[in-house]
Amino acid sequence: MKQLLTLFVCFPMLLFAQIEPVPQDTLADKYIRVEGDSLFKKAIDLDEVIVLPRLSLKTKDERVRYYILKRKTLKVYPYAKMAAERLVELNKELEKFSKRRKKKKHAKKVQKFIEKEFSAELKKLTKTEGQILVKLIHRQTGKTAFQLVKELRNGWRAFWYNNTASLFDIKLKREFAPLDVEEDFLIEDILLRAFQNGQLERQDPAFDIDYYDLTDKWLNPKKSKK
Repeated sequence: MKQLLTLFVCFPMLLFAQIEPVPQDTLADKYIRVEGDSLFKKAIDLDEVIVLPRLSLKTKDERVRYYILKRKTLKVYPYAKMAAERLVELNKELEKFSKRRKKKKHAKKVQKFIEKEFSAELKKLTKTEGQILVKLIHRQTGKTAFQLVKELRNGWRAFWYNNTASLFDIKLKREFAPLDVEEDFLIEDILLRAFQNGQLERQDPAFDIDYYDLTDKWLNPKKSKK
């Protein structure tokens, strides 16, 4: 799993406010005033809630497969989330440097710190967990693991890492494609359920994913063909 270590170089909190009653003898009696906000509103914006359908796992093999995938996904998602956060932080830091040499020096310094901090944990991942992590890194950053290594190190090293990873059935160029790959759809389903029940901290993906399009494709195949 050493080739994954380099990737780690690479909502605001909701404020819960009390709703105060508005005097009934004013024109604002149909509005809501939120404490700390000087404006009256007709409605309060809420986060979108996706209604998740019940999965039909008909056979024992399907159930076992899903729960194994669930266990592995919940295990590696925090690393993908952290990779996205580190990438944002690194890019902000690099903007402070005008010279390429200083940028490269700073990136290398961050890389060594990240490798030292997380290498032991990443080395414990299995081959399948490593591949799921690669796909989730793409989900959270919008870039493949190969692209991140290439940008943060160099093209030859990215090529070498990809070939080395392929020996262990880990493809760094693999993208997260839930509309095309059933396993990726199941991973997306696992994540959304974990976000809703509080098992994982939600972090939006780097690109739009329409869960209802996915369910039409994988759970309602007859409907999607019409």
